[in-house]
Amino acid sequence: MGHDISGYNKAGEEIAYARFSMGNYNAITLYSILEADKFYAGVSGSGGCSTFTIEQIEKALIIYKELYDNENSLSESDFLDWDQKQIRNFILNCLATAQKEECVKVYFG
Repeated sequence: MGHDISGYNKAGEEIAYARFSMGNYNAITLYSILEADKFYAGVSGSGGCSTFTIEQIEKALIIYKELYDNENSLSESDFLDWDQKQIRNFILNCLATAQKEECVKVYFG
């Protein structure tokens, strides 16, 4: 069990991916940043998907920056650093696609 969250372009190609183990609280962070808490099903995603607009992904990036850009990893583990990067890269890849195609589809597995 775990959280496999994927972003797709209009052609159905995977453009972003984030993976969290079932006990990793950083999964909840990504759901929250995307305002997609309804897709969080505890040990994994619900299996649902949603389409996000440019504005929604831009808002997610702002929330991410508010959470992490002021942190200097004082005593953060490499694990957390990895998850922060994973979340950032997921959002940035979704944003790049949304900017080209006006939206991006995200699957929460």
